[in-house]
Amino acid sequence: MEHEHIYLGQNHSRNERRVWWVIALTTAMMVAEIIGGTLWGSMALVADGWHMATHAGAMLIAALAYGFARKQARNPRFTFGTGKVGDLAGFASAIVLALVALMIAYESALRLADPVPIAFSQAIVVAGLGLAVNLVSAWLLRDDHHQAGHHHDGHHHEGHHHDHHHGHDNNLRGAYLHVIADALTSVLAIVALTLGSLYGWLWLDPAMGIVGALVIARWSWSLIRTTGLVLMDAVPGGDDVPGEIRTVLEADGDRITDLHVWQVGPGHCAAIIALATPKPQTPAFYKQKLAVVHELSHITVEVAPVDALLVKAG
Repeated sequence: MEHEHIYLGQNHSRNERRVWWVIALTTAMMVAEIIGGTLWGSMALVADGWHMATHAGAMLIAALAYGFARKQARNPRFTFGTGKVGDLAGFASAIVLALVALMIAYESALRLADPVPIAFSQAIVVAGLGLAVNLVSAWLLRDDHHQAGHHHDGHHHEGHHHDHHHGHDNNLRGAYLHVIADALTSVLAIVALTLGSLYGWLWLDPAMGIVGALVIARWSWSLIRTTGLVLMDAVPGGDDVPGEIRTVLEADGDRITDLHVWQVGPGHCAAIIALATPKPQTPAFYKQKLAVVHELSHITVEVAPVDALLVKAG
């Protein structure tokens, strides 16, 4: 019997709605900054407006990824479902974040070499507004793992155990890092502009820009690493799923001769297991035993009968 491979994160539709709200907020703020900056002759505001445009673009990547993963969830061409589309979007988002960091560092270096006059009062007001928008956005995009929610609509069938297990949604994390990066640059800008207006330190604004760029670059690298490992089918970090599988299946003197474990979506892992055993059972028997490993959503078991002495020798 055909079964479905739907490995979306448990808060997929809720997260998708929230990203669209954040796109609306970010776009409104971006337009306000570009218009305000043009009216007050503040290059810093115009630059921040375009910088917000890159974040709105990253949000759009996240929103479209959620939509695509949902619509194509039952498409048989995606043999392990569309759960990893979010990791692909997170990876793309991290690349955009790295480019934003480079852009801020470059702009700041130019300003350090050739300081420009700043309209402090207007710039502080808009930076404050930007911070408020980003804090609301960050609150909307927080990944609250402690909340129990409805699970994905995967079907329960023999050997495919589905449970309320959580997994980090790298698509949401990518969007979240963009708004946090924006909030950080707003905080640094407010500090720099306030001290600059009090003491006339024009150099502080670009110096804070470079600090912000370094922090954002570090976040970007962390997300590139995490999503890259998922896309390369690396053994999932965090919970030791391979170790749990070995503990469960090798308890009765059976031996695992080949084991592959990889992530197919947030909180969902797949496993291919080759087992050497003197007392062979049906694959369904071993799948049932593995029901205790909650992260496993797709299991393939190959059973090879062997002499009991061979298993002990191995």
